[in-house]
Amino acid sequence: MIRDSVSAVAAQALSGGLFLRLADRFVQEHGYRPSVSEARSWERSLPALMNVLLEAGLGEVTALLEYGLPLTSKRADVVLAGVHPKTGEPSYVVVELKQWSQATPEEGEPSLCRVDAYSNPVLNPIEQVRGYCDYLVAFNGALANHPQRVSGVAYLHNATEFGIAGLTEVGLSERGSLFSEERRGEFIRFLEQRLAPVNGAAAADELLAGKVGPSKQLMAVAADEVRDREQFVLLDEQRVAYESVMGAVRRAAQADRKEVIVVAGGPGTGKSVIALSLLGELYRQGRTALHATGSQSFTKTMRKVAGARKREVQDLFKYFNSFMTAERNALDVIICDEAHRMRKTSANRYTPAAHRSDRPQVDELIDAARVPVFLLDEHQIVRPGEMGNVSQIRQAAEAKGLACTVIHLDSQFRCGGSDAYLRWVLRLLGLDPGGPVDWQPDDRMQLMVAETPAEMESFLDGKRALGYGARMSAGYCWKWTKETPPGQALPADVVIGDWERPWNVFGDRSVAGAPPSALWATDPAGFGQVGCVYTAQGFEYDWSGVIIGPDLVWRNGRWETDRAQSEDPVFKRSTPDEEVDLLIRNTYKVLLTRGMIGTVIYSTDAQTRDKLRELISGEQRAAEHAVSAEALDGASEGRNPAVRH
Repeated sequence: MIRDSVSAVAAQALSGGLFLRLADRFVQEHGYRPSVSEARSWERSLPALMNVLLEAGLGEVTALLEYGLPLTSKRADVVLAGVHPKTGEPSYVVVELKQWSQATPEEGEPSLCRVDAYSNPVLNPIEQVRGYCDYLVAFNGALANHPQRVSGVAYLHNATEFGIAGLTEVGLSERGSLFSEERRGEFIRFLEQRLAPVNGAAAADELLAGKVGPSKQLMAVAADEVRDREQFVLLDEQRVAYESVMGAVRRAAQADRKEVIVVAGGPGTGKSVIALSLLGELYRQGRTALHATGSQSFTKTMRKVAGARKREVQDLFKYFNSFMTAERNALDVIICDEAHRMRKTSANRYTPAAHRSDRPQVDELIDAARVPVFLLDEHQIVRPGEMGNVSQIRQAAEAKGLACTVIHLDSQFRCGGSDAYLRWVLRLLGLDPGGPVDWQPDDRMQLMVAETPAEMESFLDGKRALGYGARMSAGYCWKWTKETPPGQALPADVVIGDWERPWNVFGDRSVAGAPPSALWATDPAGFGQVGCVYTAQGFEYDWSGVIIGPDLVWRNGRWETDRAQSEDPVFKRSTPDEEVDLLIRNTYKVLLTRGMIGTVIYSTDAQTRDKLRELISGEQRAAEHAVSAEALDGASEGRNPAVRH
């Protein structure tokens, strides 16, 4: 983000220095160069906005460029901070800039629109800026009790009124207005009514100092989301995915039309939030819709949390293999969350002989509903036989003569909203090309290396004492005792030197105060047990401690996987080495992307710890970031979990 007065920004734009300043800041925060369209916006759209502001006499107003929304990688183009001309209170205008010359609303879906530059519908900019405003009010403490201080506007400086007239079908509001260059005078009046021609530095200070509210973690609001009302604010491509599904549902009902929708994105991009938002709205509308996953932990948790005391809600959550004998198109919608966990077929050793078949599971799920929706992350396939990917689903749809729409989610809502952290993890594990790179702290995600597992646990326990959630997880490198005799404590299966802890409970019953496996990630009593990838996948917690076991070590300048060190029973002798290698790397990718605020890593291998310290701390920062008693004291100052510092 860049902060300056409107006059200063305008002068930098005129001299050509603004673009270079924004580009440098972008690389620093994100680790890669801005796209051509982003750079063009800085060169053309920002000067156009600054000219309007100067004409309105608002040169002293503070402009926050590329303002990062809390707890997400999303950025508002400009937030104008100043003083309201009537009330004298802080006043903020969120501005979304578009270079479009024309845009037309999607037929029957005014929240979406068609633009020549894009092959698929995009979010109506009125809805986009309205979402940004709603999100700011929901997550910035400076606005939580003063929602009236925020306005939102989309400025399409290249467009004619005729070219964008249809966009207003979505409706206008204080947080969602629209102006073209042809209505420049009205735009100036809009700004003058919300911002006085005085210095806006104090208002900007207040906004930037506002405490960030804790993220609405999925399970904490699942019940209200499904039963009562919308709890989450969906932004940009999340909203596009949501509206695309709802549009497909309406078309299916009106025109007897069936279509497939795929939503693909990495961890923390909001796939499960979209799934819950859809399920809640469809449930309230009386549509026949079900949620399905391949994860026992996720499904059981949703049944318990979202369906508490209401059996009909519990029954909305199924497994992928629940549709072997389903009537074709019996449902309006099936929402396949974590679809990367689909299997080749639904048949297993417990399947009655009469129901066994070689029919692909993806075909069963597509056939089950008029609108099958698949939400997936191809990098989270961690078991042999899991095979859900975009190509497979598209081919299955085409084979049935069905249209298949693919929507990609790029923004990060987990890991502090840090795109840089997610890319660092992918590079670290060799899942993206280029090799590991040094971690550059970005004020969004905290990353540390522990010298011992006890040190990691002590640090996390200190965070819990401050009210944060925390969990420890590990690669599947220790045998897991599946049955514990009544009255006995969980056996300490995970043994590292003189430190030993149990795996999470195996099964559906709590043991000696430890929660059943499906609730390990959400029940506070889950701390103290070590979770595996199958209980962590699909969940999130504030602080994540990850133990990298001897199945993945750093040797001779590269990672080496050792399948002999894995105790995972899903790896058979027939599983090829190449597949085991990828699945082990994907396992650690899942574990390393569960944390919302920070991650602490420990490796059982000394050489690997050396490499991690080199990448994460560097010699000059090792003492500063080491996880020790001294670091714990410094971390225990009672900071708000998400305050940027």
